[in-house]
Amino acid sequence: MTRTNLWLLLLLIAGIVASGIGVVYAKYLTRAEFVRLQTLGAERDALEVSWNQLRLEEAALTTHPRVEAKARELLDMHLPRDVDVRVIEGGADGG
Repeated sequence: MTRTNLWLLLLLIAGIVASGIGVVYAKYLTRAEFVRLQTLGAERDALEVSWNQLRLEEAALTTHPRVEAKARELLDMHLPRDVDVRVIEGGADGG
């Protein structure tokens, strides 16, 4: 075996080893990103559950009877009596 063939063989072996290391490293990165993806997916699911709970809570807190009760309780508001209501009549022409 000549010296040139020996160098070529060593170069090919080094290329194969480097290629193998590159494949292993790429596989490692893929697995690490997959774990990150799974973590983010779980976080997204938890946020979705929290968002749905907040929407239900908002719906419960903004019902008309609850808002009316809070207006009476906290702001001392009340519905106007019939004598307090005035009807203003006017036509489409402003007169």
